[in-house]
Amino acid sequence: MIVVTGANGQLGRGVVDRLLVRIPAERIAVSVRDPERAKALGERGVRVRRGDFDDPASLTDAFEGAEQILLVSAASTGDTALRQHRTAIAAARDSGARRVLYTSHMGANPASPFAPMPDHAETEGELRDSGVPFTSLRNGFYAATTVMLLGAALKTGELSAPEDGPVSWTAHADLAEAAAIALAEEGRFDGVTPPLTGTEALDLAEVAALASSVTGRTVKRVTVTDEEYRAGLVSHGVPEEQADMLVGLFQASREGEFAEVSPVLGELIGRPPTPLRDVLREALAA
Repeated sequence: MIVVTGANGQLGRGVVDRLLVRIPAERIAVSVRDPERAKALGERGVRVRRGDFDDPASLTDAFEGAEQILLVSAASTGDTALRQHRTAIAAARDSGARRVLYTSHMGANPASPFAPMPDHAETEGELRDSGVPFTSLRNGFYAATTVMLLGAALKTGELSAPEDGPVSWTAHADLAEAAAIALAEEGRFDGVTPPLTGTEALDLAEVAALASSVTGRTVKRVTVTDEEYRAGLVSHGVPEEQADMLVGLFQASREGEFAEVSPVLGELIGRPPTPLRDVLREALAA
């Protein structure tokens, strides 16, 4: 049996959808904080269990009988994320699962200025120390982030952000398919994977050009300082911690942390990864 955590989220639900075309539903269980929101999966034959990274006892029940467990990284950072990941890894180890998979990031790096990256690096260390065979999926940077970064630019015509560097934007759907293959074909990867990325790395000037092409409305790239960008976020109600995290994203991209392009994802899913243009076209049309 395979247990997928976070199956009410975009990545986790995508993984389950793609597992269902590869293995029988009775071999799949999901661990979710709100089972009611996963009722549709239950109707498809998937076992739905309550599991919360903040509640170790719930994970004992959620992971019971698992042969493999996919831990989708928590939607938090810093001490909170690390505590939640340690709890989940300990529960997975104690469940007797023979392999734990984790959704890490291509930029996992203890020295990164982008807050989630040290968390991923430390979580990978926790997995190594757990004694359980593991696979850390080094996912490319989610292409959906570009839609958030474009934000008001689609109305104002100006994409204002700090100096940045190229990023290997990668579609959620492709990464979900890769995780499903890694689970269904156990043994494809052991330990930390190569970067699982799209086929090109684009900076925000190129993202703005793509958005202009897709929408037919001119989006101009405007560079501001880190300080100006942070102040603008805070003045619009963004919490200071989140503003610092976003500034760290640009700092890390300037240092080339997300620029690597690897063929591994395309080889794994058996087709070219989804271009950013297609991701933008679908998201902006919606």
